[in-house]
Amino acid sequence: MEHGEGDSPPEAEKKGEVEEDDFGYRLFPDRNKKPQSFLVRSLFTFHNKCQVMLRMTLETNPYAQLLLEAMKQSGCTVFNDRHFSCENCDGCVSGGFDAATSQIVLCQNNIRQQSHMNRVVTHELIHAFDHCRAHVDWFKNVKHLACSEIRAANLSGDCTLMNEITRFKFGLKGHHQTCVRDRAIRSILAVRKVSKETAEKAVDEVFDACFNDLEPFGRIPHSKADARRAYRDFQNRDRYNANL
Repeated sequence: MEHGEGDSPPEAEKKGEVEEDDFGYRLFPDRNKKPQSFLVRSLFTFHNKCQVMLRMTLETNPYAQLLLEAMKQSGCTVFNDRHFSCENCDGCVSGGFDAATSQIVLCQNNIRQQSHMNRVVTHELIHAFDHCRAHVDWFKNVKHLACSEIRAANLSGDCTLMNEITRFKFGLKGHHQTCVRDRAIRSILAVRKVSKETAEKAVDEVFDACFNDLEPFGRIPHSKADARRAYRDFQNRDRYNANL
């Protein structure tokens, strides 16, 4: 599982301790349970609210709309019922991308606001886009995971000025890059049993290349207005290419 936006991840394993890596699945306990019937799930307010907010994001959020269009053009059309699942998760995460099933998990017990849903869906769709367009070795190559986490933090709106202010984090020069680096490291530590030093090394080694990989946005969308412009440019680029 690839970790979405959330609180501080669990501490990394101490050196010398041998424990099998579960790749973050411990954070998503509903992944291993038998699916509940629609009638049973419909009785739970969290599940209903999650589904409503998800539909709102997919229909109105320019970040998500651009990613959905880009994935469709890459041969990976996303279907709501197949590729999204609202589930209860560990308290420290808001979402994740399950590469084994190509499914995005949305933590219905932790996502309470539409703006939060927008960020989580966008973050996880970036992982899904990377999974679609490249041969990402999510489970064995920590550099691959680091690259996608850098891109997700950079392009999803996780590190906008307003979000950082709500976290009581302030900075001027280079603050966006610092936020992206820190959140990528935290995400790796949440889903992999590696040391902080290993996570930091992986992020630092691929940071420049992955931070500057702005596909499919073509820019860092610092706001919804930026995302709308990026979506418009993406659509126009496709029209131009179609006439070549």
